[in-house]
Amino acid sequence: MSALRTIDDLDVAGRRVLVRVDFNVPLEHASPDAPIRVADDARIRAALPTIEELRRRGARLILVSHLGRPKDHDPALSLGPVADRLAQLIRAPVKLAPAVVGPQIRALTEALATGEVLMLENVRYEPGETRNDPALASALAELADVYVNDAFGTAHRAHASTEGVAHLLPCAAGRLMEREVRALTAVTQAPDHPLVVILGGAKVSDKLAVAERFLDIADVLCIGGAMCFPLLAAQGHRVGASLCPDGDVEIGRGMLDAAARSRCRLELPQDLVLAERADADAPRRPIDGVDVPDGWMGLDIGAATAARYGGEIAAARTVFWNGPMGRFELEPFADGTHAIAQAVASTSATTVVGGGETVEAVRSMGLQDRITHLSTGGGATLELLEGRQLPGVEVLLEPTAVR
Repeated sequence: MSALRTIDDLDVAGRRVLVRVDFNVPLEHASPDAPIRVADDARIRAALPTIEELRRRGARLILVSHLGRPKDHDPALSLGPVADRLAQLIRAPVKLAPAVVGPQIRALTEALATGEVLMLENVRYEPGETRNDPALASALAELADVYVNDAFGTAHRAHASTEGVAHLLPCAAGRLMEREVRALTAVTQAPDHPLVVILGGAKVSDKLAVAERFLDIADVLCIGGAMCFPLLAAQGHRVGASLCPDGDVEIGRGMLDAAARSRCRLELPQDLVLAERADADAPRRPIDGVDVPDGWMGLDIGAATAARYGGEIAAARTVFWNGPMGRFELEPFADGTHAIAQAVASTSATTVVGGGETVEAVRSMGLQDRITHLSTGGGATLELLEGRQLPGVEVLLEPTAVR
């Protein structure tokens, strides 16, 4: 990948800096009469290094983010609670603009003093955002002197605030974007071997491209979660009522064929934890083997599989993990995911963890500080690892975008 332009390359002192952040965070009511508040501020905290550094360097900050998928100007998806939470974290006022663009908003940006922060309203209130409307991109560019993209989680979308505006202003990656691109690129382009990859989650079809990429470059690929069942079915095993769409079995067969031609060793579960239904109160049934009886479903990898995958992780020098090993949100079926999380946190290898549920599992165990890099991206993470170009990243590499 070409060199990524970063905020080290920008003169921001006294200038208005439009920063695309990913503040698409969950909201909640603490009580029926309480105001809406941020339920999980992890994405806000992830942007703090960029925000704080730009403030220290004398920038006048204008933050832009989306929140949910609002229809028209849904007040329930206003960024007001997000602005309030950010103000608490940076211990400074954060003013919420009443709209996204327009003369009134431009006047607010021009009135900003050094180090002050203005947050634009939900950018998806503007219908041109997801269409990458040039008129909206131009209106956003009028609000600032330079542009910084720190929203890696949206970098795979060519939207007005993630790609269009970057063509119109001097632009660079924020610290979070910089860390994400460098960490994920290193996994595929310059990993220390052995490279061990753990893939889980619901559907093998969702991760086929990234699995195929790792079959070319990894030393060991361990499969867990429901995505193991199409591969097991392709080997002739019974999968019972486990999640296994018919079309995915052929995909699983193709993965097995690709693995047979690859230098990468593909590992599948050797034991499972079953239940008759996916409920927290369902009795769990560990089995030695992977043939699932009719009427039963596999909801977690078994203890022997978790130990075997843990051994692969312990011997690795680079580890990438995406996707839980089972229905970890249901306590009886969380052991496999927790065992892998502990193994990843305990290794001395470089470790990269991506995917919302996977990161949630790591955080729920308090292990986040023992992981080399926790990726904030979902689709963006997988697409970058697949080798696809991300519009929000590619525009930061273009010499024509640098002025």
